[in-house]
Amino acid sequence: MQQLTFRGLSIAFDNQVLEPRPWTQAQSAWAAELLKAAPAGPVLELCAGVGHIGLGAVRDLDRELVMVDINPAAERFALANAAANGLTSRVEFRRDRIDAALGTDERFGLIVADPPWVPSANTTMFPEDPLIAIDGGDDGLDLARTCVDLIDRHLSTGGSGLLQVGSTAQAQTIADYAAENLKVAETRVYERGVLVHLVRENPIAEPRAISPADA
Repeated sequence: MQQLTFRGLSIAFDNQVLEPRPWTQAQSAWAAELLKAAPAGPVLELCAGVGHIGLGAVRDLDRELVMVDINPAAERFALANAAANGLTSRVEFRRDRIDAALGTDERFGLIVADPPWVPSANTTMFPEDPLIAIDGGDDGLDLARTCVDLIDRHLSTGGSGLLQVGSTAQAQTIADYAAENLKVAETRVYERGVLVHLVRENPIAEPRAISPADA
């Protein structure tokens, strides 16, 4: 087991999960800023991994956090990391597919997502990373599209979705995919990873079908 400091939190992980990347601190910090003006309600973290992004976002705010990931090792570390930082009482972990973990009527003031975004053909370039945490399908966006569908379905009016992808080209694909009910308010590009800030364009309506992908 290894440990690192992430936005002032002590975060543990091992080789069964994706090591927290330095650039994800930007996503966590941006999420914390957005939360200051977000509507009431809990935060949702999709493809949560060891929980560092969501935990860092809610650390100093009075918000509950729902984390979703299908990896049993992610669940173990996320709950341990919540406990190590005194956040257990505000955290719920759901080990399930992201498209099966939420109730129809659940709404969240902020939804953070860090899905796998490496195209399947390129995953061998990262042998140190667990395949479950990096394989994003043919174009790298299978789970990212599912995250957009879930943001569309579960984001409260006035809330924000904050999605990480791997490139500006992927970010444009996501913007085009989201355009029916969501719009891109801002995109930020980092040395590794691109963050897409999504906001609701229209009131919540009947949700479209969820993409058939696993978390």
